[in-house]
Amino acid sequence: MLDKLTTARLEAQVFKTGREYLEREGFTELFPPRLVRASGACENVNTLFEVSSGGDLEWFRSDHGDKKHRGYLAQTGQLYLEAFVPYLEKVFCVGPSFRAEVGNDTRHLTEFTMVEIEFKGNFDKLLAYIEGFVFGIVHKLATLSSEEQKMLGLFGADIARLASVKPVFPKITYDEAIKRLGLNWGDDIDSRGEQKLVEQFGDHPLFITRYPDPLYDHGREIEVEKFFNMLPDLENPGRVLSSDLILPVAGEAVGSAARVDDPKTLVSRLERSRMFKLLKQLGGSLDDFSWYIERANEKMVPHAGCGFGMSRILRWIKNTDDIKKAVTFPSNQYHII
Repeated sequence: MLDKLTTARLEAQVFKTGREYLEREGFTELFPPRLVRASGACENVNTLFEVSSGGDLEWFRSDHGDKKHRGYLAQTGQLYLEAFVPYLEKVFCVGPSFRAEVGNDTRHLTEFTMVEIEFKGNFDKLLAYIEGFVFGIVHKLATLSSEEQKMLGLFGADIARLASVKPVFPKITYDEAIKRLGLNWGDDIDSRGEQKLVEQFGDHPLFITRYPDPLYDHGREIEVEKFFNMLPDLENPGRVLSSDLILPVAGEAVGSAARVDDPKTLVSRLERSRMFKLLKQLGGSLDDFSWYIERANEKMVPHAGCGFGMSRILRWIKNTDDIKKAVTFPSNQYHII
């Protein structure tokens, strides 16, 4: 129980510090729905939890009651945040992400908490916000009193490791990353590859940027899959303005990108995405994204955003071998309370 108490206190401190950073930067907190249509999905709709009532998977109705549709537990609040960027400019949310991840491994949970941001701005500013958020958390932990650190389960080696984190993180492109790993262009970078890269940079948080655009004609299939509305990099054809933040031990903890802000391009990319093709096989349609598309047609501005996987940030801070040890109430296919 003692370990659970220190974990609970550490979680509270990490979320408090993160929120304080965003509020200082002028972000407004929103509260998007967690019972959603497919507009609450990430790129892999295979991991959506479907919601039913009395066994009826099409319990939900349109406003006029003439159509039925399915509901899901949300994986992200991204699209709901995006809709408010033209009006509030900087927004964020804190809430659960539900993923039907199969098995019982050390990296995945079926429910975990994300902090997500969307703002009016560009890719470079996005990376700066991610650095500020993550560095702010570890800097706060490293400068607490020794008694406070002990209450959070942090001791000498942990404090020294966190204190060594620099405010600006190293950055490499996907092209450079696969060259370092000896992979083929278009290959996905697995968790082992991520850790090899992090080791090359002194076990420091590392950005991998400008991933392949899955909707670009590369002349062949590629393994890399990214969300449909990531903005293509005009200076580097075939890449998108995206980034993953890789942490020592924990791996990918933040997925981020500049977003498409032209409504026609957005719909075109959605309809051509692998995610949408799979969704149609499950009975979905463009109507699942109607609310988002309507808001995009009303008003859209250049913007960017990300999702902080807080469980993986906590795993890195605690330097634990299992993500289930990083949170107070872990949940996966084999453990539900």
